[in-house]
Amino acid sequence: MTAFRKSRLDVLRIANLALLLLYPVAWAAPLMRAGLLPLFGLHEISVLSGIAALWQSDAALAMLVALLALIVPWTKTLTLSLVQSGKLPRRLLPLLGVLNKLAMADVFLVAIYITLAKGIGVGRIETAWGLYLFTGCILASLAISWAETRRG
Repeated sequence: MTAFRKSRLDVLRIANLALLLLYPVAWAAPLMRAGLLPLFGLHEISVLSGIAALWQSDAALAMLVALLALIVPWTKTLTLSLVQSGKLPRRLLPLLGVLNKLAMADVFLVAIYITLAKGIGVGRIETAWGLYLFTGCILASLAISWAETRRG
């Protein structure tokens, strides 16, 4: 294995490990600030607060969203880390494809962007720093998965 290829693998491995830490931060970070009228203060909304609000009205749907938007992407990232470190066999890489299809973080993100672009009519929505962190995590996860499957 050449030194360049080894350093590229190390970068993928470190980036993937960083995602294991950054995902929970992104889930708790404010994605947006929303308010009913411009005169009143804005309420910060995160992935976790959105799921908590959903829990109040529909617990089953909240559990499904938590599974597909939080647990599956994090499990996929953890599994890829274990494959990269040699603790799990590379033959599990096809499982990551299945987890990619189940992970709804990217779908959730697209829904947020659409909501932000259209607005909610009455009220005001501002993007917050967590939206950019969450977007970066999703794009990095997709890129790392793609690079790892190409390598395999």
